[in-house]
Amino acid sequence: MDKWPERKEPYFYPAVLEFEKMVSDQGKYLEFLKEWLAHSWRWAREDKYKLVFKVQAEIIDALRDFLNSRGFTEVLAPIIGPVTDPGIRGAKQATVDFYGMEYKVMSSAILYKQYMAASLGKIYFLSPNIRFEPNDSVFTGRHLVEFYQLDLEVYGATYDQVIDLAEDMIIYVIKRVKDNYGKELETKLNRQLPDFKKPFRRYTHKEAVELVNELGCKNPPNTEIRWECEKLLSAYHENPFFIIDYPKGARGFYDREDPQRPGILRDFDMLYPEGFGEAISGAEREYEPIKVIARMREGGEDPNKYRWYLEMLRELYPLKTAGFGIGVERLTRYVCGLRAVWEARPYPKVAGIGPAP
Repeated sequence: MDKWPERKEPYFYPAVLEFEKMVSDQGKYLEFLKEWLAHSWRWAREDKYKLVFKVQAEIIDALRDFLNSRGFTEVLAPIIGPVTDPGIRGAKQATVDFYGMEYKVMSSAILYKQYMAASLGKIYFLSPNIRFEPNDSVFTGRHLVEFYQLDLEVYGATYDQVIDLAEDMIIYVIKRVKDNYGKELETKLNRQLPDFKKPFRRYTHKEAVELVNELGCKNPPNTEIRWECEKLLSAYHENPFFIIDYPKGARGFYDREDPQRPGILRDFDMLYPEGFGEAISGAEREYEPIKVIARMREGGEDPNKYRWYLEMLRELYPLKTAGFGIGVERLTRYVCGLRAVWEARPYPKVAGIGPAP
């Protein structure tokens, strides 16, 4: 291939390797994790985690400061609604009884970003999400049932423009944390933060699939990049990088199909280096109501459940927006060099393990 990664050999951050060693004995790992989750108030008082939580607060402040300086408005996100994001890679949605009607707890507020972008131009949410992940997600180190995500959307933007925004945002956040907590991270967590520079490398989905298969991680051509393959590809990089242009069947109905390239979506993921894996997922949004309905049916969704959304698309036509979401705990895990996302928040909850605070 003409796009070989930055490293000739994979480099997994030591905490990533430590996690892999932990899960090699699944029974012992589950015993450890059950105790860890059940008594989270104990380890939360350790100096290590006091620093993690302070760094996480700095990350959130940096995200807000960066977006506010770029003309974004923070708006309140919904917690429940008649529908939520169906494109959550095998996880199940949580349902509540809302005065006799079935409402969903937000797995992602992606559908709600668009009309606020139409109102204010550039917007973001910082909101909790609930996803009932499969039980085996407990062995990935990157899945929580309850997590926070920063979701942003820009009216009239292309995916190239929000990719550029994502690069600037990550560079700003890492530099800000390094300036304010770099020495503490080095002395207490042995974590040295890099200096990233634009542009980050980009692979098309087709190129990424070819590459991971060449590296020995088998990935079908028309699906998401498997987590194990993402992790391996991540280990061949020193900087974050993008995978763009996923095949249509791999993503939700809201990601726009390129009119000049049928079957290809104008979307992207950003991955962290050093084996940490996925960081950001984003796209231009499909705004043609007829195409949205067709895509819903292709994905097994009932358009009648999305009546308010389809009505909005018709009333605000053409509702052209683009945006992305970034998980706060995954970003914290990367910045602090942690074993897993359950170290990256107080009172963590993972699939299948309880009771926990």
